[in-house]
Amino acid sequence: AQSSAPGGSVGGRAMVAKTKKVAYFAHLEECLNKYQRACIVGADFVGSKQISDIRVALRGKAEMIFGKNTMIRKCIRNLTADGSHPEWESIIPVMKGNLGFVFTNDDLDDIIEVLKQFVKPAAAKAGVVAPCSCTINKGPTGLDPAQTSFFQALNIATKINKGSIEIINDCQVITEGSKVGTSEAALLAKLSIKPFEYGLVVKYIYEGGVFSPEVMKIKDSDLMAMWSSAVGNVAALSIATGYLTEAAIAPIIADGFKNVMALALEADYIEFEQVKKAKDFLDNPDAFVAAVVEVAPAAGGGGGGGGGGGAAAAPAPEPEPEEEEEEMGFDLFD
Repeated sequence: AQSSAPGGSVGGRAMVAKTKKVAYFAHLEECLNKYQRACIVGADFVGSKQISDIRVALRGKAEMIFGKNTMIRKCIRNLTADGSHPEWESIIPVMKGNLGFVFTNDDLDDIIEVLKQFVKPAAAKAGVVAPCSCTINKGPTGLDPAQTSFFQALNIATKINKGSIEIINDCQVITEGSKVGTSEAALLAKLSIKPFEYGLVVKYIYEGGVFSPEVMKIKDSDLMAMWSSAVGNVAALSIATGYLTEAAIAPIIADGFKNVMALALEADYIEFEQVKKAKDFLDNPDAFVAAVVEVAPAAGGGGGGGGGGGAAAAPAPEPEPEEEEEEMGFDLFD
């Protein structure tokens, strides 16, 4: 009876694990079908409380899924084995490290802004690879002289000032990419310095394929500028080669019309209305100038006698200099 109990217990745990795996596969497949895009995020050193707060903030906007990379890769391989959804296969190579999904149909920029709100400062722990460098500024530390050993362990020059330890010069205690030592972690903890920040970091963007998060920096205005430049290049190439494209239709027609006009005028063939106007202008340009002058409003205002026109054009009288000189003799507050 005692030997059968452990066996039954192991079998029960295996059944539960298998049931959870099947449920996870089904949930991941549902999200891949339901959502058009996702952020593939790194979750190194992110606490369960942070994850829970992010889930609450994203409720109704996005759905988060975390799991073992081997299980995620196996699930996607099973789903794409029949050749359907080849875009999902691009996810498999990037599933390395502590990664998860934030699925959404909303704008990814909005989702990323929510993730940034939950980046929290964190203390340096011994053995952790530093994501950034840390420098301790010179000045008083508030620590009593009995704790100088923490500074001596890192060869940091100090002095005692008014009963507390004071750092003489700025000193870098942690370098980005290096492992945090026990002495560094202890000193930063004593100084209540939290040099690192941890949160969900966007590693990749998924939308019909996997892309670098750098693509999120490309705005609609950038795309329109690139599109306009490309259309201009196509039009210029089409015009230069004489190969008609939609982008070059308007300038090619305009150039063709100019050539037709020049040929018609040279041959004195004026059957077209546009050619007639052009020929009339070339034959009698003064008439067109006179017509423009008549349309313009009269400068003198609607007629009147010759003397009246001269009076209207007379300049306004200038102020008398004598009065101005007299006024300048008075103080502003007299």
